[in-house]
Amino acid sequence: MVRDVQAQLRRHGVHVTAQRLAVLQAVSLSPHATVEELTSSVRSSIGSISRQSVYDTLSLLVEKGIIRRIQPVGSPARFEDRVGDNHHHLVCRACGQLADVDCAVGYTPCLTPSNDWSYEVDEAEVVYWGICPTCQGNRSASDSPIAAQA
Repeated sequence: MVRDVQAQLRRHGVHVTAQRLAVLQAVSLSPHATVEELTSSVRSSIGSISRQSVYDTLSLLVEKGIIRRIQPVGSPARFEDRVGDNHHHLVCRACGQLADVDCAVGYTPCLTPSNDWSYEVDEAEVVYWGICPTCQGNRSASDSPIAAQA
């Protein structure tokens, strides 16, 4: 895995360092992780690293297209290494859990806006909001949206 990560960094013109390898590996192991979570993971992997170094590395990896930064409204920035496939996300309103959702099968309607204003559209950011199965099971009948309307 380390060789693959090193090759990936080199393909994108990024100098390979232990810190960059550790950050990229942490993102790969924990998709949708926050900077705090990634910093903790990297520290457990290589020891001391500043939060600023993690931020700087994440910014570089996003800039080079190696990872993707997502930030649903009201949530801290999260990072993933699934890039280039125009997938979307489901976000739980209760616990904040994120899940990947592939774009419509066989067709990408989200890449065909009603008016593209002559832009060359190559990505759409679609976020679905709802309640995950775990949180659905944890709420009482009085918490349900239907009960709230009554």
